[in-house]
Amino acid sequence: MQCIRRQPKRTASQENILLEQSRRVAALNGIRLGLKDDKDLKFLLKGSQLLKVKSSSWRKERFYKLQEDCKTIWQESKKVLRSPESQIFSIEDIRDVRSGHKTEGMEKYAKDVPEYRCFSIIFKDQRKNLDLIASSEDDANHWIAGLGKIIAHSNSMNQKQKLQHWIHTCLRKADKNKDNKMSLKELKDFLKEVNIEVDDYHAKKIFQPWCRLRLAYARRKEGFHSFSPLRLQHCDKSKTEALEDDEIEEFYKILTERKEIDSIFQMYSDPEGFMSCQNLVRFLYEVQQEEDAVVAAPALIQRYEPNERAKRGNAMTKDGFLMYLLSDEGNIFNPSHRKVYQDMTQPLSHYLVSSSHNTYLMEDQITGPSSTEAYIRALTKGCRCVELDCWDGPNSEPVIYHGYTLTSKILFSDVIKAIKNYAFQTSPYPVIISLENHCSVEQQKVMAQHMTTILQDMLLVAPVDGNKSQFPSPEQLKGKILVKGKKLSRQEDPINGNNNLEAEDVSDEDEAAEIEDESVKTKVEQKGKSDTLKLAKELSDTVVYCKSVHFEGFDDPSHPRAFYEMSSFSESKALKLAQESGTSFIHHNIRHLSRIYPAGWRTDSSNYSPVDLWNVGCQIVALNFQTAGTEMDVYQGRFQDNGFSGYVLKPEFLRDEQTKFNPKSITEGTWGTKKKLLLKIISGQQLPKVNKSKNSIVDPKVTIEIYGVQQDSNKKQTKVIENNGFNPNWNEEFTFDIEIPALALVRFVVEDFDMSTKNDFIGQYTLPFTSLKQGYRHIHLLTKNGDPYSSSTLFVFVNIQDCE
Repeated sequence: MQCIRRQPKRTASQENILLEQSRRVAALNGIRLGLKDDKDLKFLLKGSQLLKVKSSSWRKERFYKLQEDCKTIWQESKKVLRSPESQIFSIEDIRDVRSGHKTEGMEKYAKDVPEYRCFSIIFKDQRKNLDLIASSEDDANHWIAGLGKIIAHSNSMNQKQKLQHWIHTCLRKADKNKDNKMSLKELKDFLKEVNIEVDDYHAKKIFQPWCRLRLAYARRKEGFHSFSPLRLQHCDKSKTEALEDDEIEEFYKILTERKEIDSIFQMYSDPEGFMSCQNLVRFLYEVQQEEDAVVAAPALIQRYEPNERAKRGNAMTKDGFLMYLLSDEGNIFNPSHRKVYQDMTQPLSHYLVSSSHNTYLMEDQITGPSSTEAYIRALTKGCRCVELDCWDGPNSEPVIYHGYTLTSKILFSDVIKAIKNYAFQTSPYPVIISLENHCSVEQQKVMAQHMTTILQDMLLVAPVDGNKSQFPSPEQLKGKILVKGKKLSRQEDPINGNNNLEAEDVSDEDEAAEIEDESVKTKVEQKGKSDTLKLAKELSDTVVYCKSVHFEGFDDPSHPRAFYEMSSFSESKALKLAQESGTSFIHHNIRHLSRIYPAGWRTDSSNYSPVDLWNVGCQIVALNFQTAGTEMDVYQGRFQDNGFSGYVLKPEFLRDEQTKFNPKSITEGTWGTKKKLLLKIISGQQLPKVNKSKNSIVDPKVTIEIYGVQQDSNKKQTKVIENNGFNPNWNEEFTFDIEIPALALVRFVVEDFDMSTKNDFIGQYTLPFTSLKQGYRHIHLLTKNGDPYSSSTLFVFVNIQDCE
């Protein structure tokens, strides 16, 4: 039996000293956040009792407190054997803080409590919302305002400030006995915390100045990177076998050196360490390929140079240069593409539209929960087309769920309210509600009434500006919600008026019946599926520009279909059309909208690649937004373009009515200038730990993936760097030939290499080829769920040349 060594009990005096140290650390972190003496921050640091709400019968008091790092919240737990880590959550993981009854949980379980005492914490990942009730309005306001300030101020910190905050937090965490010194063991713990493996031999060198020359030689021989214990042995100047005060600061400076950036800076700076404005202009123009270098250089100095003397002399120091390269202007993604820059006055069918499949689902297609939160998450991720599967519910209230399955049900009216509240928070451009209607005529009328009364002026119920020959543009439809669904009578023209029928049979579209699951097939057979559905006039009247019809082949030029008629295709049907009739599909998609949805066998909510369907101009390529993975990374990479508006203008050759483009045969025409892409993967910074175990250090490698037409698809990877996630150094070059730049995307994936099992995902970043910036750039990595890491980056060099 293993004995557990008890920690010696601290005296009252020691406790008071530690408490005072903690207050000083918290005050310093408050200053770093720009929240010195803030009353809300002070309240959170003190903590308070809150009621945690889980259900109508589970409402329990728990203590919550902001920790001294001003980055994490500690929550009391009554669970036996719960690990300390599980009682902490990071403020970086919070997506939103909502006051009142703004979540499903609060709506269901806290209606008896005044809204002013209620608030909810919404997390970025798939974690459940944290619904809380404060003892008073003042306490609730302190939590809501305090968390809001910390999130806002943390997001506004530059990369250097974030790094400093993070490293000092890790140093504080490693100082187990809180004596403000770092022993050999604490040093090793700290290095593991920041993702570096160092053995005892090398760690001791930090404390032994006598072997400096011999170790410097060993460093050259072994090829150590800029961080190496061999460079740190002069830190322990006091020779106390511990680092203290100034020695820790010296250690921090050496740890955060960026030798690869220093060497670039030295090429353009003078002996005194200043880069003149003229030399910065030269660097921006020659290396970074910035056309407005003369105008940009003085602005960059004023914005990023921390040294006042250099700023007055219109020059840049090494620190300012690093801050520029870590900023938005030094990002690999073109900052001018972060706002809407494309022509938004073209017909709606000329744009790719960010679209979600079975939006209501949080998990799988068979047994997972349905939630209004899923709509909120999709809309805030830029989604512009959401799906509602509508069925008869109790008390004459329609519900939404995946028919024939065990997925939970939510009220149609609650979903419409959520859409109203969040439709235009991320983008002002139109939202399409894609209805799959299985309701009785009576409940269809209720659906129409809910949409009309809840959405009011947002709901489009008549043609825009009398436009009856083609789609209006996203610009004309700003702030509007369109309904895609069936219309009464196949011959009826929704643009020129409605007939007087009260109800009529229309063809049924039942995607749920396509699910490849035995229990679903049994229920479909028991129901006795019909090919028709009786449609209520009131619901029919909400459909203007998006009339759902079955696809019966591409248009006969002598009898073209009305532009507002659109079809939905399963992924397999759409891919078959793209493969066999690519050019015809492109022509169809110039005038009509096409919606694609996942195959019925994807019961796990997995996704298909959208790329081949974008290549033939399909606009509404619907993916399962709840499922992270390569397909969703590529999807969000495409739609971060054009200001994250959810609408991306298709290339000219996918909009030209005379086009002969076929992605399967790109040699028959000219589709833009071919490019040669050179990418140098230089280094990585502060890669996150994949395994939270203290002893687990990542072995990172980078893979570069190209998506686009088949000829452009490619993949290349770096070597593996062992035991260093803090500052791995690759310095490897790769070249790619890009035949159709307008359709290409570039994905950078960082993985933790494992020889015996599948590599673990660390981070990724995907962007359109046309959004790449050239020169030395940082790539700010994203998590598995597509959220940015606070400090994790790759440093790369990009060069693009025209092919002869």
